Amino acid sequence: MFAHNKRLQYTVRVAGGNPGLANLLLEQFGGPQGELAAAMRYFTQYVAEEDPGRKDMLIDIATEELSHLEVIGTLVAMLNKGAKGKLAEAVDQEAEMYRALHGAGNDSHVTQVLYGGGPALTNSGGQLWNAGYIDSIGDPSCDLRSNIAAESRAKIIYERLINVTDDPGVKDALTFLMTREVSHQKSFEKALYSMQPNFPPGKLPPDPRFANTYFNMSEGEGDMRGPWNSDENFEFVATAAEAGPQDGDGMASVKLAKDEVTALQGLVARTASDPESNPETGAELGAGNATR
Repeated sequence: MFAHNKRLQYTVRVAGGNPGLANLLLEQFGGPQGELAAAMRYFTQYVAEEDPGRKDMLIDIATEELSHLEVIGTLVAMLNKGAKGKLAEAVDQEAEMYRALHGAGNDSHVTQVLYGGGPALTNSGGQLWNAGYIDSIGDPSCDLRSNIAAESRAKIIYERLINVTDDPGVKDALTFLMTREVSHQKSFEKALYSMQPNFPPGKLPPDPRFANTYFNMSEGEGDMRGPWNSDENFEFVATAAEAGPQDGDGMASVKLAKDEVTALQGLVARTASDPESNPETGAELGAGNATR
């Protein structure tokens, strides 16, 4: 059961209207790294989770992400509030209103005209939010690693948003949201490493013939050696020629039933190309007798 507290988790103080900035902040409202995506990712993982500790953590963080959605949505609404009233009441001349909504080349006119200044479930470019942003797969070691990466990406987006505003109240709220991404990342890492073993994901072991092999598939200037392909950690295969095939002749094969073979042979015969032919084409006919 959810219950809502009408106070924000972090107080929003906006110095003045700024539709362009509001549009940029939509990235964290309806974007792939945003708070709604995070809340839905962790909520769906919570529902399916069997471990009581992880289950409790996931619903705590999912619910907090909804609180963050409320904070970022309120920032968007406050930044749009002045323009919202002017647009609704048509207090400015048309050309002046158009210039104000476009600002310095931003797309805030989209959110103002289509959504009336409220926080729309889109990213800053107008792309509608969609469930494809949620990449949970149902294995805790996979999902926790994905969650760590998601929190990392969200933290970077908040950094970039902080860097494009001089509004101290907006910076303050965004810094809080950014900081919580760091805290969540730490929680997910602690949960991941509390599982032993946690790598590789899943139950099946890897094929030992290839699990610690590094294929140098891009040869030439710029080849580098490091811990990602060192002899200490990997069997280093230096050339693409050595990289494959790793078994057999590398050719594809399939066993077909007799009737399938007959049908396939008929298809091959009917659609065969004549390598000795040189048919006249429409492109050649269309070229006419043009000369240089």
